[in-house]
Amino acid sequence: MGLECNSKPKIVTGEYGYILEDVPHLSDYIPNLPVHSNPLQDNPAYSAVRQYFIHVDDSVPQKVVVHKDSPRGVHFRRAGPREKVYFESEDVHACIVTCGGLCPGLNTVIREIVCGLHHMYGVNRVIGINGGYRGFYSKNTVSLTPNSVNDIHKRGGTILGTSRGGHDTKKIVDSIEDRGINQVYIIGGDGTQKGAAVIFEEIKRRGLKVAVAGIPKTIDNDIPVIDKSFGFDSAVEEAERAINAAHVEATSIENGIGFVKLMGRYCGFIAMYATLASRDVDCCLIPESPFYLEGAGGLFEYIEKRLKEQGHMVIVMAEGAGQELLSEEFRTANQHDASGNKLLDDVGLWISRRIKDHFSKKRKIAINLKYIDPTYMIRAIPSNASDNVYCTLLAQSAVHGAMAGFTGFTVGLVNGRQTYIPFYRINELRNKVIITDRMWARLLSSTNQPSFLSRKQATEVDKKEHPDTQLLDDSFADGEAVTKDITC
Repeated sequence: MGLECNSKPKIVTGEYGYILEDVPHLSDYIPNLPVHSNPLQDNPAYSAVRQYFIHVDDSVPQKVVVHKDSPRGVHFRRAGPREKVYFESEDVHACIVTCGGLCPGLNTVIREIVCGLHHMYGVNRVIGINGGYRGFYSKNTVSLTPNSVNDIHKRGGTILGTSRGGHDTKKIVDSIEDRGINQVYIIGGDGTQKGAAVIFEEIKRRGLKVAVAGIPKTIDNDIPVIDKSFGFDSAVEEAERAINAAHVEATSIENGIGFVKLMGRYCGFIAMYATLASRDVDCCLIPESPFYLEGAGGLFEYIEKRLKEQGHMVIVMAEGAGQELLSEEFRTANQHDASGNKLLDDVGLWISRRIKDHFSKKRKIAINLKYIDPTYMIRAIPSNASDNVYCTLLAQSAVHGAMAGFTGFTVGLVNGRQTYIPFYRINELRNKVIITDRMWARLLSSTNQPSFLSRKQATEVDKKEHPDTQLLDDSFADGEAVTKDITC
C-alpha cells in the first residue's frame, strides 16, 4: 500500500538567510483552542532549572559549522517543555505503538513515555497498541502504568509486539477516534514514520484534536537529519563482540579468516563504526562502497596479501553490500517484506563460499574461514547505558511536544540538541555513509584496506553523493581517495 503525505512545509524565514522548517500545531487547523498553564511549573523536579521553559523562538541549526559569510541556514524547533499546554492532564488519553523490526531501546522509549506523561504531567490514561499498526483495529490494547513498565528497559524487544505492514489509514484513525485517544506516539523506522505522516494528515482532515508524535527507530542509523538513532550505540557495541570472536577464531589457526556479517541493508554505519571500535578488522565492506572479487585490486588479491603478511584476517560486511555481485543462479525472486523492503540475499555466505573456492581450487592455499552472523542476536539485546539516556531524552521530548500542542513531528537529536522535525524531512531520503568523507577515510586508514575505487569511480561517486565535497587534485595514493569537505 503506497503511503503519500501531501502536507505542505511550514516555513518561517528571518534575517541573514534564517530558515525555520517548523512543525504543525493543533491550533493551525482547530480554532480557539483553550490554553492551560504547564503543570511542570509546580513540579519540584524542575524547581532548580534556570530556564524553566523553552523560549518560543529557540531553534537548532541543521549545520553547526559555517563560514563567517554563510547564511544562517535551515533550523528546527528546539524540543522541550513550553509555558503553555493544550491538554489538561485529566483529559489526556495517550497510546503508544511500535512497528517494524526490533531494535535495542524500544522498551526504554515505551517506559519513558509512560513515566514522562505520568510523573511530569499527571497523565494516568496511557495504552499500548499490540502488534504494530494493524493492532489499532485488530487486536486488544494493554493499559500502561509506571508500575507495569518499571523494569521493561532491562529486556530486549518490545513488550507491545511489532509487525510490518498493516497500515490502513481509515481504520487506524477510526480506532483512534472511537477510543477517544488524543495523543499518539509512534515508534518506528522510515516506513513507520511515513505511515505516521499519513495518519496525521487524516486526523487533520477530520479536524480532530489529536497530537501525533514520532520517535524514529532504525538500528541501521539510516534516518536523515538526526545525529543518530537510538539503539545504534548498543548495536555497535554488540557487533564489536562478534568481531572480537571472529578475531580469536582467525588468530588461532593458520590462514584463519573471520567473516562477520552485520546489519545494514542500504547503509554501512554499524559495520563502519564497529570496525573502527574493534581495530582488529582488515577489511570492511559496505553498500555505499562498490568492490569486486577477482583481478588486480580485487578482494581476493587483498585477502591473499594480508594472509601472507600476518597469517590471518578479519572481514566485516554489511548485509546490503555486494548484492550486485551475486550470480543469477544464486539470486532469489524479487520479493519484498510487508513494509515494502526488498528481501536481500545472504551475499555474505555466498562470498565466504567464493573465498573458500578461490583459495582451495585456484590458488591451492588452505584457508580456515569462520562465518559469523550475529544479526538477530544484536537486534534482541537490551539497550546499553548510552542508549538508555538517549531514549529517555527522546521520549520526554515527544511528551513535551505533544502536550504543547505540536503534532505531525518526529523528535531527534540535531547537533547535540533535541528538536522537533517535520515528517517530510525524515521521509524524503535515506542517510548513508559518504565514502568521500572523512569518516570513511579514517576507516581506510585504520584497516589499511584498498578503497576498491579507481580515480574515475571515486570522482563519480563524489559528485553524485556529496556535492558539497571538493575533491583534491593530488588526493589519491594507491587508489585511495582523500577529500576536502568545503562545508567544514
